[in-house]
Amino acid sequence: MKKTAAILSAASLALLLGACSEEGGAAEGLTEVTVGISGSDTTVWDYIADKAEKEGIDLEVVTFSDYVAPNIALAEGELDLNAFQTISYFDAFMEEHNIDNVVPIGSTVIAPMGLYSDKYESVEELPEGAKIAVPNEATNMGRALLLLDEAGLITLSEEAGLTGTVEHITENPKNIEIVPMVAGHTPRAMPDVAASVINNGIAVDAGLNPTEDPIARESDTAKPYINLIAAREDEADNEAFQTIVDIYQQEETAEFIVDYTEGAQIPTFIPVEELVDYK
Repeated sequence: MKKTAAILSAASLALLLGACSEEGGAAEGLTEVTVGISGSDTTVWDYIADKAEKEGIDLEVVTFSDYVAPNIALAEGELDLNAFQTISYFDAFMEEHNIDNVVPIGSTVIAPMGLYSDKYESVEELPEGAKIAVPNEATNMGRALLLLDEAGLITLSEEAGLTGTVEHITENPKNIEIVPMVAGHTPRAMPDVAASVINNGIAVDAGLNPTEDPIARESDTAKPYINLIAAREDEADNEAFQTIVDIYQQEETAEFIVDYTEGAQIPTFIPVEELVDYK
């Protein structure tokens, strides 16, 4: 039995899941598993849930409106899994919040970040002094600046790495003004800026097409940003969780993802131990 729950904060998650349990919980004979994602589009995970049910798993998809609550909820035992973040973001978040009981258990997709504008049709058209909105979370900002570097708008120092800041900009020929903000606000900022760097899932939620609409899009810089499925470390080998990873990484699922997202998400299935190579 597939269920989807939309919530705004980790604080309300326990109450919501408790209510679901009181309404009947998992179907008889099925193992109930909850997975937290960021954003409102559950299509791919609904597909996974349908396949999981045939394997004896009742997968409940819980949606969040930010990139913080899904990790806190997982670490505190209010979720079984989450699947919304890159390995780069995961590493930075766990260190910043002193969380040591959550680990990756599988890779999913690369969802390239894009530079969007409702005023200009190309990077070349961006004017002198153009304002560009970027997400302000450390790894997202670093990723956004790498995209602007790749697009030829700025040059970053070699020390920038994956968590570069404006201080790492060594060349800025158009005197671009970087405007940091919460990732979820970057689409809303488009009327007020020349362009906005927007995460793939957030762009989709905002009605943008990550394949057709960006005036610049990640290519090689996407390699460190493989998305993952995470679980608490003491349950990393849970049979039901591993089954969900296996379902996600089936060829049939990969084809569904590519077709549904029209190529905006690229299935990237590599062993967990190899994720370290992309940090």
